[in-house]
Amino acid sequence: MPRRRSLLLFVLACALAGGARADARDDDAHRFAIIGHGFTDGGEKRLKQALADNDDKDVAFLVVTGIKGANEPCTDKLYQKRRELIDDARRPVIVLPAGSDWTECRNSAGRTNAIERMNRIRELFYGEPSTLGARKLPLTRLSMSPRFRSYAENAHWSVGKVLYATVNMPANNNHYLNEAGRNSEYEDRLVANRFWLHRLFAIARRDKLEAIVLFSEGDVKALSQPTGLRALLRGAVPDNDGFAEPRRLILSLAQKFPGKVLLVDGTRMRARPVIEWRGNVGHLAAGADALEVVVNPETKTLFRVDPRKVETANGARKD
Repeated sequence: MPRRRSLLLFVLACALAGGARADARDDDAHRFAIIGHGFTDGGEKRLKQALADNDDKDVAFLVVTGIKGANEPCTDKLYQKRRELIDDARRPVIVLPAGSDWTECRNSAGRTNAIERMNRIRELFYGEPSTLGARKLPLTRLSMSPRFRSYAENAHWSVGKVLYATVNMPANNNHYLNEAGRNSEYEDRLVANRFWLHRLFAIARRDKLEAIVLFSEGDVKALSQPTGLRALLRGAVPDNDGFAEPRRLILSLAQKFPGKVLLVDGTRMRARPVIEWRGNVGHLAAGADALEVVVNPETKTLFRVDPRKVETANGARKD
């Protein structure tokens, strides 16, 4: 009898262990939503609708690209209203800063007000160690590093075996200014982003993660980087390319990473959002659309845009 009881306990323990592993694999499969910058161009009504449309219970989190359109004012009042609107979302929300939120802002004298406005956005949207929205995901911010306390907009979090992160690189050439002596903001942020990217890849390697997903408004054009002899030509990369250094760094780090690296930005290259790959580096140009990406560790590509969950900024569905 004791032997039989022991055998039953052993079988039950094996069954429970197998179930736990299956549940872990199921938990690793998830989806996330991206709300493109086009929805903020339409003001709060479009953004509110986009948040509601992508509030599916299967969505692990939403990334909102920008808080305001280029033609909207850079006022505290507008920033605060958008913060309150995003906080009403039921899913965890991560806000990705867009260039129109800060780089194009000017004061009453017509002078650039970019740095002051970025600092105000940091206070309103990036002050907590968690996402916005009713449900929370814990975030690790770059500002937790004493040397880079200003850069709270850069954050990382994990779902399953995927590391997600935001990198502040606005679409307007990464806020690179051609005027001599006026690139201090760009240069300081370049140093912070370099440190951030090195840390992200180190974490992913240490934790043996399957993928890294980097969100930015600007496209670093990683899949367009010249290779071979063409990369050695002097004119291959313009001197004023604000994305040249982060592009080279990301590609260099990706070569040493055994998993996949997916770059998601707010540009649009095709009529439909698709993920293009070169080696282990993928690119998704989300554009102005709202869309959902399915993450399934059981598939070779790991990431797939759900064609049923793509909505344009004008409200049309892409079937």
